Amino acid sequence: MSANSLMQLAGQLSSGAVKVVDLTQVLGPDTPVIQLPEPFANSPAFKSEVISEFDDGGPAWYWNQISCGEHTGTHFDAPGHWISGKEYNDGTTDTIDVNNLVGPACVMDFSKESAENNDFLLEPEHIKAWEAEHGSIEAGSWVLMRTDWSKREGADFLNADENGPHTPGPSEAAIKYLLEERNIMGWGVETVGTDAGAAGGFETPFPAHTLMHGANKYGLASLNNLDQLPPKGAIIIAPPLKIENGSGSPLRVLALVES
Repeated sequence: MSANSLMQLAGQLSSGAVKVVDLTQVLGPDTPVIQLPEPFANSPAFKSEVISEFDDGGPAWYWNQISCGEHTGTHFDAPGHWISGKEYNDGTTDTIDVNNLVGPACVMDFSKESAENNDFLLEPEHIKAWEAEHGSIEAGSWVLMRTDWSKREGADFLNADENGPHTPGPSEAAIKYLLEERNIMGWGVETVGTDAGAAGGFETPFPAHTLMHGANKYGLASLNNLDQLPPKGAIIIAPPLKIENGSGSPLRVLALVES
């Protein structure tokens, strides 16, 4: 891309010809966090405490101290998050190649199916049908599964009962297809985690984690506003915080879309 191209993009952003879509949840104390069964340790909720707010502690400034798990709210999963990806030298948030954090998006809309079946599983035949309509998924793409799950709140978002969570997601075969046949950059969802709620019981448990991170690929969870993106043509900007040896982080995911 030439300097001219970059200036053209700046002009398109300024004029509104290219718009920026925020794909991020608000991060606060009520942000849903995945809940693991005993005996596994759970991530704490997001917490914010005032350091000073135009008072004796700081008469001219306001700031907070924040704390949360790395995988809270809209967040990035690095390969080092999972046992299958822990050996990669470039698999943590401080070592990932920044060129991999900006790329094209393919947005597959399965909101209707997910509304009809909370345990809906994306299979290779669903992906192939989408490709027949919109064209093949290009290597290096982010593939985002639209379910409209982000429109849910609280307990309805986590959607768990005595049998575990009931949320849509990919099958093992779907993840294998995206990796082996399409060589995607990463996988993103609107649910609290990148796997289906029932994925712990799959033949390969949690394939969106086990297989994606085992292939040194990335995940995005708890995305918003996927209904504002076209099936193809958006550019995703998704840099996690540069945490030393970080397994992931909350982040603000942005999409560039032609108006």
